[in-house]
Amino acid sequence: MPLLKRKPFSLAEPPKDLEPHELVYQIRFTKEIFRDYLEYLNRINLYRRRVWACKVTGKASLTYEEALVSEKRAAEKVQQFPKELMAPALHVIQYSMLSLKDLADTIAEKLQKRLFVGAELYGRKDNGVFPCKISKIVEEAPDKIQYEVAWLDKNKKEMEKSLLKREDLIHKKLPFSRNVLKSFIRESTYRSAPWVLNDKLARNHGISTDVPEELKRKVFFKDGLVVCSKKRRKNEEDRKTDMEVKEESGKIKRKKIKEDDQPMEEPTKYPIDDLLVQPGADDPVFTNRPSPSRDFNIPLDCLGELIMVWDFCSSFGRLLHLWPFSLEDFENAICHKDSSLILLVESHSALLRLLIKDNGEYSSSVQKRNRKLKITLIKWTEYLCDFLEMIKVPELCTYTATIKRGHYGLLDAHAKLGILRELVNQALQTDIFREKLDAFIEQRQELGATRRGEALEEGRKKREDKEQLKVESDANGVMDQNFLERIESVAANDDHSKQNGHIEKKRNGKVLSSQPNNASENCKSKFPDATWKKKTKKQKLNLDVEVPADNGKDSSRKDGLKQLKDDKKDATEKKSKEQRREYYERELEKRVIHTNPLGRDRFYNRYWWFRRDGRIFVESSDSKEWGYYSSKEELDALMGSLNIKGERERALKKQLEKLYSRICAELQKRSKDLSHKIALEEAVLRRSTRVRAPPRENPANAFLRYINKWKED
Repeated sequence: MPLLKRKPFSLAEPPKDLEPHELVYQIRFTKEIFRDYLEYLNRINLYRRRVWACKVTGKASLTYEEALVSEKRAAEKVQQFPKELMAPALHVIQYSMLSLKDLADTIAEKLQKRLFVGAELYGRKDNGVFPCKISKIVEEAPDKIQYEVAWLDKNKKEMEKSLLKREDLIHKKLPFSRNVLKSFIRESTYRSAPWVLNDKLARNHGISTDVPEELKRKVFFKDGLVVCSKKRRKNEEDRKTDMEVKEESGKIKRKKIKEDDQPMEEPTKYPIDDLLVQPGADDPVFTNRPSPSRDFNIPLDCLGELIMVWDFCSSFGRLLHLWPFSLEDFENAICHKDSSLILLVESHSALLRLLIKDNGEYSSSVQKRNRKLKITLIKWTEYLCDFLEMIKVPELCTYTATIKRGHYGLLDAHAKLGILRELVNQALQTDIFREKLDAFIEQRQELGATRRGEALEEGRKKREDKEQLKVESDANGVMDQNFLERIESVAANDDHSKQNGHIEKKRNGKVLSSQPNNASENCKSKFPDATWKKKTKKQKLNLDVEVPADNGKDSSRKDGLKQLKDDKKDATEKKSKEQRREYYERELEKRVIHTNPLGRDRFYNRYWWFRRDGRIFVESSDSKEWGYYSSKEELDALMGSLNIKGERERALKKQLEKLYSRICAELQKRSKDLSHKIALEEAVLRRSTRVRAPPRENPANAFLRYINKWKED
């Protein structure tokens, strides 16, 4: 059994006084039964956490089910351990104080030298080395043992036998790896340091369970079981004594917990299972979840099959050579009683043509009846009856007589959708469809690789631009620093010249000597390209460099043009990125493989969105009820009702936020189309009764005007 925090975990006992008709909750992989749903959820959440370890291999950070699978696989490997070597290995394991690695090495070394009946190795014969197998051990004397071996051919079949001495036998590599040996050690013991074998296993191989005297001096036992080493127990007792002494001396002050005080509960870490979420003070104001519309023409229990067939025909219309049609038109066609409705005739014919092209069982049955391979509007029901006779589904074969009489339209929605469902299932198994799927998968992988390559290239360019800007800023900073240092140097020389100007030495009222100021010469030497007078002027103006007015206007105008050019470039790049992203999304949608639900709410209701329909469908957890949302307001109310503290509703809201703009665009487009249809219907109704409008002009009867524009010639 998997370990929890390196300790065995006990499964829950079944409820007492369980009635046969009582509803209970059972965990699939442990077979535990619970009456209370919350207890069941708590146990399931514990099993789903990555806190479990495989008892045999020692792998950690697994879920309970993953640990079970790991133990099963390891047990299968352990069963490969030779039975002849089990007893010698178990004798070494019992009460060993070695680590797992050292113990495995010790056992492997001892077993490598051991010879037993059935061991396969190599023997010397006719100045050569050949594979052989020990069939018997002949002991003539305690110090003289010979081995009867059977020589093996390439297929490991035994040939002639002969007697060999010990030195004529050469050992092969052990028939198992170190990992298998480690798994065998863990599987055979119930604790380590010291390793103690399971009682049943020790008794079966005649291994003593009495603790050796040497081990008793090192290990503390209680009721015949190993508790801990005596050294560890002594350390714990010494630590306890020290704590008592410190408490008595007042060095440690402990806070005493009153009897009525209760430990503080740990805060819940979200997200958790949705049904365990309780209302909190920090929760936002949730909106009321809108009731989905259910104005379908067909029974709700067969709506799932309707959507499945329609989604398949819409997604793979090019492969089927079938022009796309809306879900509403398909629903109306299923409910219609006309036996030669073009939409249904073309749908059945497209699927049957695919089966004929595949050259499979259906194609053979058609050829045996000497039918033409071209399906026509008049004889399409004959091909359909051949298909029903081939699949031999009892509930569908009962409709064959009705279809042969030409009354296909009289079948109910369950029968029509059941036939289409079987056609789709057969089409999914054809080689043509699988090749198409493989091509789609390769194309999607290529698109993904191209998209990732562009993202990496864009990231590389951004890093290069960032590094270039950094280099330029560093260079400008060095130039500015050099310029400031030169200006400060000039200013310092000027101040010095002012202070020391003309040094005059007077003696008895007469000027003895005069020393001129050399600041001007210094400035000229430092600024050879400009007059030193201007530099001195700039120094007096707090180092503010004067720029001519005209140059300033030109510079600002150039800066403005440059900024405008950069903004235009950024806008173009942004627009290009958006276009590329939309392009990749469109191309991926063209190569759809299967449609996944958006997610589930707290009651396990699934939410679906089909781009070709626009509505958001809601499927109940038992798939018996369906509904849909068709407006942006309903979508907003749905998103506002989801609690992100729950695992399922958190994932659903995240997916809805990701596709929000696209879903809103499709919902708005659908609303406009619906308004346009209503307006047309009202216009038809307002027509004069004397000039009655043909029924096919009514938008509600659009399914009657369907034409397959992709039909094969």
